[in-house]
Amino acid sequence: MSELQDLLRSERLKRNLTQAQVGEAIRVSNSLIGAFETGKSIPLPDTAVDLDRIYETGDQIQRLSRTAREDAQALWLRSWLESERRALVLRSFQPLVIPGLLQTEAYARAVLTAGPRTRRRLDEALAVRLERQSATLDRDEDFQFTAIIAEAVLRLTGAFMKDQLEHLVDIGHRPDVQIRVLPADVGMHPGIAGAFVIACLPNDRRACYLDDQLSGRIVTEAQDVLDLEQTWDAVSGLALTVSQSRDLMLRMIDEHE
Repeated sequence: MSELQDLLRSERLKRNLTQAQVGEAIRVSNSLIGAFETGKSIPLPDTAVDLDRIYETGDQIQRLSRTAREDAQALWLRSWLESERRALVLRSFQPLVIPGLLQTEAYARAVLTAGPRTRRRLDEALAVRLERQSATLDRDEDFQFTAIIAEAVLRLTGAFMKDQLEHLVDIGHRPDVQIRVLPADVGMHPGIAGAFVIACLPNDRRACYLDDQLSGRIVTEAQDVLDLEQTWDAVSGLALTVSQSRDLMLRMIDEHE
């Protein structure tokens, strides 16, 4: 039994509560409380807050739930999450979707819903994505994140797109975040093969991340990293400046009026 499971069960029994009573108190089913205690499911952030409140456990359940969600990720993703959080500089090129670190909750849910996930798996994946944003972008250490996004990505239709564009404009005003757009009329370019992220780590080390339909791949071989850095330089040379990109996104927002 994990530390989280043990804590949830022991705190409930200490108070002589049934799973049904706990579920009623936090507005979830008793079967879900049972799933938490057996490790079949992990409390989402809002649920963990409610459990900490009724059990008077400070933020223990929130912290243990966050750790459990991270441990449940595939090994390659856990390794990349650590690289994200330690990176001094992150450079992301995305020709298909908004980079995960810049997605609004509504946009992220729409992207995740498009895949073959159950409702529970979708909620858990969404929670991990939002936690990644906070852990990477809201830390105290010096950090720089640059994203180059294909224009076609920004012109996707959907009720969530106006808010997503406004979020990109807002977060792009931060000194540690630069958002640039690759115009649709550039034609063929070196980045056409797919999305990638380059992490510049302490001690002048590099790690890169490539994504596909099934899983992600971390690249650390020197020649592979060099190839991706050269691709980044080529795409960067074709992209609009930060100010030009912001102006374009503002015009797109106006088109949603």
